[in-house]
Order: sequence, then structure tokens, then C-alpha cells
Amino acid sequence: MSSNLKSQIETLKVSECITKADLNLYDSPECNRLATQATAGRYLQVISLVETPDITSIEVCLREDCYPGWVAISDFGLIQPATIPYQFQSIVLEDIQKSIPDVIAFTHKAMTVDNYYLWGGTLGPNYDCSGLMQAAFRSVGIWLPRDAYQQEAFTETVEITELQPGDLVFFGTPIKATHVGLYLGDGKYIHSSGKDKGRNGIGIDILSEQGDVVSQSYYQQLRGAGRVIKSFDPA
Repeated sequence: MSSNLKSQIETLKVSECITKADLNLYDSPECNRLATQATAGRYLQVISLVETPDITSIEVCLREDCYPGWVAISDFGLIQPATIPYQFQSIVLEDIQKSIPDVIAFTHKAMTVDNYYLWGGTLGPNYDCSGLMQAAFRSVGIWLPRDAYQQEAFTETVEITELQPGDLVFFGTPIKATHVGLYLGDGKYIHSSGKDKGRNGIGIDILSEQGDVVSQSYYQQLRGAGRVIKSFDPA
């Protein structure tokens, strides 16, 4: 790596940055497995440069949801210093509730486009489960944490018997939430599920043992539900 490029990276480490285009973030310095994606205009902080004979990548942290990852050095040009610092925008509960129909509409529209389940996908048309939830709420100005277990901890717990459209439904093990869907009402929820035990993309299932094999499989993993009552504050 040239000394000039290293100097540019060191300069970015002391300033808040913004993405000039959609950007992939990976879960390790090797940059061989997607962790999340960032739309153009998202804020991030450069943490460090990882440089070895076989690996050159940049460790970063996204500001809006505090999610870490690594950016391939080939994508370094997609990052630039931010001219205006990130400012958290609070949103009151009443406005969140008014936005729920638009959140639901986002997921329905996403389902009409050809898509498949993409681990780490948050940009569309291909999403993972929590990426779809984050994108749907982000579309109305509400930020959620990135992963299903983080979204579970962030939301206000509600009983399954008290579910309302727009609530998040969580699945997984007794130890951890590993999957999430958006409740639609009438016992139905929409989610992006994987290829092996799901629909390999966005689909609608029911919270019941009476559904098909996919609905039954997820119902057996049901952990609980949560309601979004605020936007994530990275402070």
C-alpha cells in the first residue's frame, strides 16, 4: 500500500466519515463474508487499518446503529470526510405509531421484487431477516439496531396475545434470538427467511402450528415479541 493511501486513512480516523455510494461491510479483516450493508449517505467512523501480506482492509463502525465491520481496501474510495456531523433525530411514540402502515407497506413492496435471502443484506432487493426490519423502519426515519438479538433487546416486550401490526416477532433458542419478522395482524408476519429451513427470501407466515412446514418450524422457535417505541440513539 502506498504511503499516500495510508496517510489518507489516518486522516479519516480523526474525522467522521460518510459513504459516497452503497457499501458492503464484512465480518472479518479478510472481507470474505458480508456482515451488513450501508446505503449512500450513511455515517461511519474509521477505526483502524489492517494490513498484512494477505489482508488489507479498514475497520469501521457505522454511526447510526453502532455496527462494526471491515471495508475492503478496494472500496476505500467510497468513503469521504463528512462535512456535517451525524445528528440523531428523535421521534416520538405517536409518530412511530403513525408510521407503522408505511413500514408494513415497505415490506410488502420488497416482497413483490425478485429476491433471495442474503446474510448481511440490508439494501435490497436481497435481505436477511433483521436487515429487512432495519430497512423497513429506516424508510420512515426510525433506526433499529442491526441484528435480531439486538432488536429484541431494544424493543419493548409485548405478550404474543397483545400483538399489534408493526410489532417485531422473535424466534431462536432459549438463549438468543436468531430470527425476526414483522407482525401484520390476523396471526400473520412477514420476514426474510433462509433457503434451508425457510422460503429463501421474503414471505408471509403464520404464528400457528396449523401452518405449512415453514410456519410450523418457526413457530416452534418462537421466543416472544417487541414493540418499537423509539429510534436508536448511538450516544
